[in-house]
Amino acid sequence: MQCSLLVTQTTTHTTTPDRLTWDARLWGALLVVCGVIFLDGLDVSMVGMSLPSIGADLGVSLSSLQWVVTGYVLGYGGFLLLGGRTADLLGRRRVFLVALAVFALVSMLSSLATNPELLIAARFVKGIAAAFTAPAALSIITTTFHEGPDRNRALSVFTTCAASGFSMGLILGGLLTEVGWRWTFLMPGPVALIVLLFALKLIPNSPRDESAGGYDVPGAVTVTAGMLSLVFAVVGAEGAGWVSFRTIGLFVLSAVLLASFVLIELKTKHPLVRLGIFKQANLRNANLAIMTVFGAYVSFQFIGTLYLQNLLGWSSLETALGFLPAGLIVAFLSPNAGKVADRIGTERMVAAGMLLFVAGYALFLRIGPSSDYMATVLPTIVLIGLGFAITFPALNMQATNGVADNEQGLASGLFNTSAQVGGAIVLAITTAVIGSQSHGVTVPSGMLSAYKPALVVVTGITILGTLIGFLGLRGLGARRAAEAAELAELDAVQKELADEEMTPAA
Repeated sequence: MQCSLLVTQTTTHTTTPDRLTWDARLWGALLVVCGVIFLDGLDVSMVGMSLPSIGADLGVSLSSLQWVVTGYVLGYGGFLLLGGRTADLLGRRRVFLVALAVFALVSMLSSLATNPELLIAARFVKGIAAAFTAPAALSIITTTFHEGPDRNRALSVFTTCAASGFSMGLILGGLLTEVGWRWTFLMPGPVALIVLLFALKLIPNSPRDESAGGYDVPGAVTVTAGMLSLVFAVVGAEGAGWVSFRTIGLFVLSAVLLASFVLIELKTKHPLVRLGIFKQANLRNANLAIMTVFGAYVSFQFIGTLYLQNLLGWSSLETALGFLPAGLIVAFLSPNAGKVADRIGTERMVAAGMLLFVAGYALFLRIGPSSDYMATVLPTIVLIGLGFAITFPALNMQATNGVADNEQGLASGLFNTSAQVGGAIVLAITTAVIGSQSHGVTVPSGMLSAYKPALVVVTGITILGTLIGFLGLRGLGARRAAEAAELAELDAVQKELADEEMTPAA
């Protein structure tokens, strides 16, 4: 399979049209599409800053508070595969516009929630809307920009917009939470409407894929229900007991549903996920790695926010400024990620970036009841920023390289699904760990003893991701040599054909 993948990739490099002209309209379309990932970063960071205020205002416990994040992540991750499939079937522009409008509406309505249940439900619906915009946006990029330097450059811009949204969300989240946490839920709505207005003018029409077939609703239902059952099991295990009938029953139900999903995909005429796509090693490794990257970071931000605000007594704005350097580093360095990938390859980028994550999270284990920010917290924030700047764009490239245009929606949906599922599961685990260690704790040292085991889990998950990253380095030299040999052979054939065309007929 690896050989066929290399042929696909090298053929793409040698037979694609000339490099695109990056004119004002192309830049405009790219930036509008990138507005989706900007909104995602904005929303995640703003809500993260407001969590302690939400808990205090609505009387939400720690185990319930994490559902404000998890509700969005589950809606997002649970429907991304269907979102990617829908983009391929109905046309990427149409799906992008409709889902973005729903995202804007639900954002504004969620700010009116008067109890935790309504707030979590609104977050879930908002996540579903994002599940249709994200794969449509990424597949618009990957079908517009040819594999190679053009696509790598576009995906670097995509990552930069994500970091910019995250950085701006930190500041806005901190400022708005000082006024009232509801403003952090309202803000993404008007921004989404602005992006929608520009999208109507700049995003070109994309035809439906008439050969793609129909929808796989049973597959979408079983995979979403399976993930929900898994997260419910992990979140509720601390209260009900890990060996309780409820917990074991939910784990069994999750396993049955996910196994059913696989069987449905194998038998249905038009599967939600063509399982054969996982034979591509680069796509498979990228999806596994992003699960650990996003899962670890979402959990770290959750723990870090609670630590800074509840233990050190920081305000929401001070907390935002504390996290800000990571976003700034990503925004500053990500535009060069495409050039770095062209030079050293995405495999080396992923391995290096994962090591930075491990070092960053491990350093955070030094925190104490009154840690100094510059000496204890900032080094972790800087290393995380460097890790994201290197790893995230490289994984985006790996997840879509060598994939046919008619499956770009599927590939991008899988990648985003893996990220969100990783976020939901790892956050549920770390929250359960904190909950199990914090019963009856009222003193700072006791809360710290609850946070540190959760940080160990985050670090361990990242080490697992590092091992996955290093798997991509196996046989890298041989693959590069084979790819170079095939390119040279194809160039020789093209040159020979060109010479024959230039030779006058006898």
